[in-house]
Amino acid sequence: MNRKLKRAVDVMMTAALLFLMGYQFWGEKAHEWVGAGIFVLFAAHHALNWRWYKSLFRGKYSPMRIFQIGVDILTFLSMAVLMYSSIVLSRYVFAFLPIERGLALARRLHILGSYWGFLMMSLHLGLHWNMVLGTIKRKKTVVSRYVHVVCFILGLAVALYGTWVFVKRDFSTYLFLKNEFVFLDYEESKILYYLDYLFLMGTCIFISHYIGKILRLFKRKKEGGQ
Repeated sequence: MNRKLKRAVDVMMTAALLFLMGYQFWGEKAHEWVGAGIFVLFAAHHALNWRWYKSLFRGKYSPMRIFQIGVDILTFLSMAVLMYSSIVLSRYVFAFLPIERGLALARRLHILGSYWGFLMMSLHLGLHWNMVLGTIKRKKTVVSRYVHVVCFILGLAVALYGTWVFVKRDFSTYLFLKNEFVFLDYEESKILYYLDYLFLMGTCIFISHYIGKILRLFKRKKEGGQ
């Protein structure tokens, strides 16, 4: 039951994250309410995984564990920045709060939190991609060794197109705040827009998943050589 609840929360967070990246399609009010919802889901995610905090100071820190915790901490910081800036800029959900200062800084932080948060949450998802693949394998009685090759080729194709999306949509400009105003195309197709972001998310999943595989392999070889 707890595992199913965790998956449900993670799926809703992913869907909400994608929705929020398309601000121009839904308007400010919907953006704020879904944004408030994702923070509730984020809090629920951490509450359901509270044992993770207990394990932070136990055991050895392998390269894989350092990478995983680094991604988790950066994801948390991105969401914290996003939460703060969203409250300051709010005109609907948190409009009752008497906040009149810090709007210019909050806008900058919101851009940073949004774009870094999207990438970090996607990388975080990739670290747990083995769980998704494990579920698929359990449902199949026979898994051909060629399936792994096909999955890698498909994943690589997604990653390559996602890299092109990163360049095409000028992600680095917003990641490093080279421009304080986000270009929004209100006439763009919703389907094509969200497909681009799905591919970009897939790129991050592919990168973190295979970095994880390499680091785990390195750990096994190191332990085997001792």
